[in-house]
Amino acid sequence: METISPHVSVSLIKSLSSLLVSKMPIDKAEWEGYFDESGHLVKSRDFISSNILDRGLDPAVRSEAWKFLTGYYSWRSSHDERLTVDSMRRKSYQALCNMCDKIQPLLETEHRDFMQVRSFIKYQQGFHEMLLLFQLLVEKEHEVYWLFQFFLQKTEHSCVVNIGVGKNLIMLKAVIAFMDPIFAKHLEGKSRVVQSLFPWFCLFFQQVFKSFDDVWRLWEVFLMGMPCRNFQVIVAYTMLQSVRDQILRENMGGDDILMVSQPARSLVCNTAPPTPANQ
Repeated sequence: METISPHVSVSLIKSLSSLLVSKMPIDKAEWEGYFDESGHLVKSRDFISSNILDRGLDPAVRSEAWKFLTGYYSWRSSHDERLTVDSMRRKSYQALCNMCDKIQPLLETEHRDFMQVRSFIKYQQGFHEMLLLFQLLVEKEHEVYWLFQFFLQKTEHSCVVNIGVGKNLIMLKAVIAFMDPIFAKHLEGKSRVVQSLFPWFCLFFQQVFKSFDDVWRLWEVFLMGMPCRNFQVIVAYTMLQSVRDQILRENMGGDDILMVSQPARSLVCNTAPPTPANQ
C-alpha cells in the first residue's frame, strides 16, 4: 500500500472528492450479483473495493459486506465455507466468554491493583461508542466481538495511542507544512495544536460526523486501505482546512481550534477538497 508523503498529498486530496460526493450506493441486488450460485465471487476484489470507495454501501448490504472488509470472511470463500466459519467464530466467542467468567475475580483484583499504581491513567471516552456502532451493524454477540476485533487489528497502525496515533500526528504536521505553509506557521505558534487532535485518530473520527452512516462510510474506506494506507491523515487535513480561514481570522489556538474543528458535520458535500494554498 502507498503511504502518505507530502509529494503525493495533492493527488490524494483530490481523490477524497469521490468520497465526499453523494452517489448511488451498492444495493442488495448489485451485491448479490457479485457472487455465483455457490457463493464464490465472480467480480475481483479490486473491482468491489473501487466501487465501495466511489459509491459506498447501502445500509441493507453493510452488515454482510463488512464481514469481508474486516476479514471475518475470506474473499475466496463459498457460501458453505462461510457458514462453517460463522459457526467456528460463534463457538470461539462462547469459549472466551466462559473463560472470562472463570477468571473474573482475578481480573477485578488485577484492575484494582493496577489503578492503585497507575492512577494517572485516564479513560479515553469514546471507545464504548465505537462498540455501539458495531452493535448496530450486526445482531449477534459473536459477530459484534469479531468484527470489532478485526477492525481494531486492521486499523492499529492508526488508532493505537502509543504507536499509530503519534505517527499520524507527525504526518499531519508534515502535510500541513507542505500544503499550506502559512497555516502551518500559525499552528506552530500556538503550541501543540496538532497534538490535541489525537482523538480524531484514536477514535477514527466517530465523534465528528452527524450520522452513523457517515462514520460507517468513512470506516469502510479505511478498511479497504484505499487510496493509501494512511488516508485518515488526509481526512484530518481536509477537516482542518474547512475551518482554516476562521482559525486564522480569529487567531485561534489550543482548545479553541479543536472545538471549532469538530462540530457535528455531514460527510457529503458539493465542493471539492481544498488544494495547496498559493499564499
